[in-house]
Amino acid sequence: MARAAFRPWIFAAAAVALSAPAHAVDWNELLRGVLGQPSGQTAATPSVDALSNAEVNAGLKEALTRGADAAVAQLGRPDGFFGNPQLRIPLPPALQKAEKAMRLLGMGSQADALVLSMNRAAEAAVPAARGLLVDAVKQMTLEDAKGILTGGQTSATDFFRAKTETKLAERFQPVVKSTTDKIGLAQQYNRYAGMAQQFNLVDPAQATVEDYVTRQALDRLYTLIGEKEAALRANPLQAGSELLKKVFGAASGQ
Repeated sequence: MARAAFRPWIFAAAAVALSAPAHAVDWNELLRGVLGQPSGQTAATPSVDALSNAEVNAGLKEALTRGADAAVAQLGRPDGFFGNPQLRIPLPPALQKAEKAMRLLGMGSQADALVLSMNRAAEAAVPAARGLLVDAVKQMTLEDAKGILTGGQTSATDFFRAKTETKLAERFQPVVKSTTDKIGLAQQYNRYAGMAQQFNLVDPAQATVEDYVTRQALDRLYTLIGEKEAALRANPLQAGSELLKKVFGAASGQ
């Protein structure tokens, strides 16, 4: 089978190896299963045969956590959200009319402070995500790995979302609330949103500043993880880690 056909699947296939001890997995047999080769047939490339189970196991554990680590590091710092126009959390559309009115009344600084506080709250909350994401990798089952194997370019990210989103929301909200409570505009936001919700202008998940910021932060976190995952799948040799280069480079023939 052509090497190009194998390459998109190597990231997910090794998740199967990750669900069992290194000594319990025959890596070459696993590759043959992914490639549709009968048992005993030569694997995709000689360089793949040269990899040890321990190398593959460690390399794929690193691959599954690498995108998460990069996303958390990028977002969980000052200006991680606010300093990036594509990631900055704005007021909900239903409240942007209120923002415009505030500016017309000479209250633009209050509107700016509210937007800044929302983004600072998201930046403060994101570091709590890493532990849960790593735990998800450790607890991955064979069935989880099969789901990643049959999924698309962000199937590992989808796995992370399914396994961690509820718990992350629970961890994010207290941090978000603590940060926004330090600025009096949080109460003003909640008053605006509460009024808008009465007229079905705001989704219930946006009814308080902590709910809205938590949802926006999570969506952006998973989006960024997905981008990191897709980039790693597409060009593993640019990943920087010698172990990842060895494992993914061997599999893709690079």
